[in-house]
Amino acid sequence: MGSGLVASLARPGGNVTGLSLMSPELAGKRLELLKEVVPGLTRIAVLWNAANPYSANFFDQTKFAAEKLGIEVQSLGIRSPDELDGALEDALRQNAAGLIIIEDPLTYDNRQQIVTFAAKSKLPAIYGVREFADAGGLLAYGANLADLTRRAAGYVDKILKGTKPSDLPVEQPTKFDFLINLKTAKSLGLSIPPALLARADEVIE
Repeated sequence: MGSGLVASLARPGGNVTGLSLMSPELAGKRLELLKEVVPGLTRIAVLWNAANPYSANFFDQTKFAAEKLGIEVQSLGIRSPDELDGALEDALRQNAAGLIIIEDPLTYDNRQQIVTFAAKSKLPAIYGVREFADAGGLLAYGANLADLTRRAAGYVDKILKGTKPSDLPVEQPTKFDFLINLKTAKSLGLSIPPALLARADEVIE
């Protein structure tokens, strides 16, 4: 809905419907997970695509959640890959102690560059999809994309059988993945609490 493509999740209107990657609790949950790994966290940088309404909405949710936790947020809004290095360097200049990456095509396509920077800079980071953790990212928490793909097939079936998109509510994710890259944690000198390891869907060693 934050993208302006639908009037509401329950009644999208027009010819657009489907599944959303966003769930209201995601922003706060990512902050809480990062704070469990970095207990003294008071300032984070958030990398997001300033040209994407989805990312802007998620960034606003992250700021709101951070205020509740007493965490200061630094915005790293970018619009192209050319701005990536400068934004990440700015996070270090402003003494960010953690990094949150809002997933979208811009950040996803440049995930290796982002993950490499975070590792080189000893900056604990949490990402939105598992591919970042597979690439060496510390933590990843977000919607299970395989589950969303399966559910999308149901939409296609209904529309092909004559249901109007405007009559199909936009559904939010119900299944989430939490991954911890233990190898990256060790390289950053971080000790992952056993309780957090037990909650992970997958631990990469």
